[in-house]
Amino acid sequence: MDAKARAEVALLRDLGLTKESVVVEFGAGTGQFTIEVAPACAEVIAVDVSPLMLDQLAGKAKAAKLGNISVARAGFLTYKHAGRPADFIYSRFALHHLPDFWKAMAFARMRRMIRPGGVLRLWDVVYNFSPSKAEEEIEAWCATGGDEVEGEWSRAELEEHVRDEHSTFTWILEPMMQHTGFEIIDAEHSDDGIFAEYLLRALT
Repeated sequence: MDAKARAEVALLRDLGLTKESVVVEFGAGTGQFTIEVAPACAEVIAVDVSPLMLDQLAGKAKAAKLGNISVARAGFLTYKHAGRPADFIYSRFALHHLPDFWKAMAFARMRRMIRPGGVLRLWDVVYNFSPSKAEEEIEAWCATGGDEVEGEWSRAELEEHVRDEHSTFTWILEPMMQHTGFEIIDAEHSDDGIFAEYLLRALT
């Protein structure tokens, strides 16, 4: 999946990302964002639970001669940040792996590792509709999937996400952010009510 990494780095630059910034990415995968942001910051820590993904990312970093990338095999609940507090935390389509209680704990942990005024950029599947609309909205989303995977998601994969992952509602997730020390400075919800993009600032 295209992570739109170049545009994301440009956005963070507009929010104060500099060559002195420390960036932490949760759910880094093979490193689309990590590789793109590394030349624009002092240090980027790529966090992922998959050793295979991290091996691929490390190989890309070595090939690109990027010496300011470190990798950590961990997740939202197990990563232990050391050194200077993060200026930016980035995560794209990873938080939904956690049930709601643990999402709140993840936000609390991220708040502790980011400096006051730091920015958390979060993308995820977050449902922006009421429970009374859930059946028709979820069916409409699943109907966009094909019979097979051909660059996009199949219907079976979308159904699996709804069944097995822990995507939640905006009206549950957003208070978690606020209760754990973040201010929502921007929230964009897709027209279909399935996806959300957030910019959060750590409060003092």
